[in-house]
Amino acid sequence: MDRLKGKTAVITGGTTGLGFETARQFLAEGARAIITGQNRERLASAANQLGSVAIPVHADVRSLSDLTSLSDRVQEEFGRLDILFVNAGIGSFAPLEAIDEKFYNDQFDINVKGAFFTVQKLAGLLNEGASIILNASAVHEKGMAMGSVYFASKAAVRSLARTFAAELASRGIRVNTISPGLVPTAFQSKMGLSPEVMNEFATYVIKTAPLGRLGKPEEIASTVVFLASHESSYVSAADFVVDGGFMNV
Repeated sequence: MDRLKGKTAVITGGTTGLGFETARQFLAEGARAIITGQNRERLASAANQLGSVAIPVHADVRSLSDLTSLSDRVQEEFGRLDILFVNAGIGSFAPLEAIDEKFYNDQFDINVKGAFFTVQKLAGLLNEGASIILNASAVHEKGMAMGSVYFASKAAVRSLARTFAAELASRGIRVNTISPGLVPTAFQSKMGLSPEVMNEFATYVIKTAPLGRLGKPEEIASTVVFLASHESSYVSAADFVVDGGFMNV
């Protein structure tokens, strides 16, 4: 406990799933946090569950004006920032011939454009020695039918983290990625796959991963806490794959 005592944090996409659980753990470790979301009802519900120490800010990461407003709010509430968890993202699957421009743009606008400009807009507020964590995915080095756009967007996120780590190193700012495996959250219901297909994939993961099970949101969040804390002070440009070993065997 208290590993993040006195620290200030922003978690984008902090209303559900991994973002919400990370916000909960950040607060439990002593941080003050702003959570963002584009759905006002979910944002209000998440803030209510987290308590008064969580500050909800409505923001769509596709909107540069929203991100500018987020930066202004961070400055107003905290002055400076110690931790940035770039978590907002989407993922949809479709066969190559069915993909249209909107399908492509929706994922790249949130996963890549959103991640890039979130870091750009908030970088000036980061303290020396701050930590940025980008949510990539264990799929960023994988190929799988119907996953072309989503997988490519997450590979781009991993690439951004490497470059950000090099560019911000002079300020002592560390930049890393967390790459979760299959973790049951509301995210899976938005991927455009039928329950039957998701169950088949989950069964395949369980049979293939050395640990023989799916992940839990708290296991991903605790890794983010590590990357946000001083315990990882000599870690930068790294990718933490948290998937029970599925991608590496």
